[in-house]
Amino acid sequence: MRINRFLASAGLGSRRAVEELILEGRVTINGKPVTTLATQVKPGDAVKVGRRLIESNEGFTVVMNKPAGYVCSASDEQGRQTVFDLLPPDWPRLFHVGRLDKESEGLLILTNDGDLANELMHPRYKVEKEYEVTLDRPWDPKLASKLLKGVHVEGGRASAVHVGHEGPSFLRLVLTQGINRQIHKMLWRVGNYNVKRLKRVRIGKVSITGLGTGQFRVLAQKDVAALHSTVEAAAHRGEKKQKVRAERVAKRPERSAEGRGPRERKRQDG
Repeated sequence: MRINRFLASAGLGSRRAVEELILEGRVTINGKPVTTLATQVKPGDAVKVGRRLIESNEGFTVVMNKPAGYVCSASDEQGRQTVFDLLPPDWPRLFHVGRLDKESEGLLILTNDGDLANELMHPRYKVEKEYEVTLDRPWDPKLASKLLKGVHVEGGRASAVHVGHEGPSFLRLVLTQGINRQIHKMLWRVGNYNVKRLKRVRIGKVSITGLGTGQFRVLAQKDVAALHSTVEAAAHRGEKKQKVRAERVAKRPERSAEGRGPRERKRQDG
């Protein structure tokens, strides 16, 4: 496990906060100072911050195939069933990553790993979320381009990264955003479609394959680590793209006044 994640899981703060501790030289492994964020902590290693010996509190992450009729809430004022009613009562306290509406179904991740939850839901990381959607009437394939290009809905500009038409009224959509009721709003916006059934089947590399409705499984640490790696790779790609764009802008030759159009010359002259 990377040293920054080890310290975050021990409750020393967010990933960014513990990275500052490392870069300041306040962390040691087996008595040797550590200043590299990628340093790995092995079983049996003695990790200290100053004189304090640190023990990792490993995260606990569960994948559930949520049934329709359950709400994503720890408790409900209306007395409705919640997704936590499906879990053993003696389990540690968990919180859901994102949410599904009461009548929506499918993949829900529950965890006590705050870093993982933030990484999976923060729009910066663009983690893919795949949905199976059943509409109230046949789909017009010509509208797919509008979903891919994006439409304005309440909450911002919403778009899909993949639109699959697999039946007269059945779609497979992949999103990287998390606008509230995004699919409902997009489909109504492009063609006044109502969603009859919505099922999330994948987040990143995690799917509900093999899980029956209402069933759940605990993710092994290697699977959680794979999720972290997927998010880190996505963030790295995003940073690389931004760097390339910035370099391209920096290399653009500045046009002379003669080369500018009338509007640009007017703006330049004030």
